[in-house]
Parts: sequence; structure tokens; C-alpha cells
Amino acid sequence: MSAPRPVRIAILNDYEVVVRGLAAMLEPYRHRVEVVELDIDGDLRHPVDVSLLDTFAGHPVPDEHLDAVVADRRSGRVVVFTWDTPRELVDAALAKGACGFLAKSTPAEDLVDAIERVAGGEVVVSGTADRGGDGTDVVTNVAPEQATGDWPGRAAGLSGREAEVLALITQGLTNEEIAQRTYLSINSVKTYIRQAYRKIGVTRRSQAVRWGVEHGMAPRSARSDLRP
Repeated sequence: MSAPRPVRIAILNDYEVVVRGLAAMLEPYRHRVEVVELDIDGDLRHPVDVSLLDTFAGHPVPDEHLDAVVADRRSGRVVVFTWDTPRELVDAALAKGACGFLAKSTPAEDLVDAIERVAGGEVVVSGTADRGGDGTDVVTNVAPEQATGDWPGRAAGLSGREAEVLALITQGLTNEEIAQRTYLSINSVKTYIRQAYRKIGVTRRSQAVRWGVEHGMAPRSARSDLRP
């Protein structure tokens, strides 16, 4: 009897280093999940079973970008991959048609397991309960700063959250807009900014923007088709 084929997935994000980092993290599990496309413009070439929508410094969730991904039949079942898992945000994403909502702190093996379950028809959400009241399976996540994958600025010692905030500064967002985008308090945003500035050796926003542009913090359009 032949083994079941791996789940075919696409990884979606506006930053090439992010999608490639996730692909590298999943590579040891290629007998279970096959990454067939890395895409940062949301226009898939090939149909997949599951699309993993990474939210690093990208579109707020839920918004029209999630609508477009869900509406594309090539996307398969869509999983949102994010640091932010408040119940109201999860409910809104699921109402728009997402089939999973997973924390970036999810270990690689648990992420693979969740992807397989979503491909099999389940709805899987990161959280702290054993099971949602609506029958949704819930995966307990670990500390939010234990982010998986890769991100721009990691080599400079930036945490995933610090890098995301700096990337949003590079995109021109104000502190208030960053707080809205990341579901953080304004004080938390300011703390991440101070920490990031200290690590990259800048003191002014203009310097941070220049550093961000020079170190891959500006999103770029690119696509990698990994299918043979």
C-alpha cells in the first residue's frame, strides 16, 4: 500500500526572507508537507491543499486581502499564521472563511500536524483551551516571543516582534497605525521601538527607516515556484 501524498502548501507573505524561512523550517517534514509555492502577491499559479498566510508586517487580519486569498480556489484551505490570537480576531477570520488560525510560536512539528488536520477538513486554532465551544480544535501555544521561521533583521538580534514593528516603520506607518495593525498597545509599540533602535544603533525614526531599507525591511514582490 502506497504512503499518502504530502499536503501541498503555499506560503504567502510580503517578505521573501519570511516565506523562505518558513519553507526551510518545514523542509525536514517534506514527506508530510510539500511547499510548492512561495508567493508574496497572493496570486497563486498552482492549486494547493493549504495556503499558509503569514502576517509579518503585512495586511491586517481580517481584511480584503484575506477575502481575496480565501476566494481563490487555488488557495485550498487557508490558515492565518500570526502572533495575534485574540478570540474576536480569530472569530472574524473564521467568519471570512479561514480554516485555521495559528500562533507564530507554534513549534514546527505542531505546525505540520495542524496543517495536515486542516487539509483533512478540521478547523484548528491556537489558544489555551482544550477545545473551542463550537467544536473547533485548539492548539495550545507557547511563549509569543518564541517565533518560528525567519524575518529581516534577525541577524542584527531583532526579535520577530521588534523586526515587524521596524518593518512597519520602514513602510511609513505611525506608532498609532502600527498599534492598530499589530493589535498591540501604543506603549508596547514604543517599547519594541526603543529595543529595536538600541539593537541597530539608531536614535531617530529617519535613521531607522534608512536602516530598514538597507536591511530588507521594505517588502518586495517575488515568487518562487518550487514544483518540479
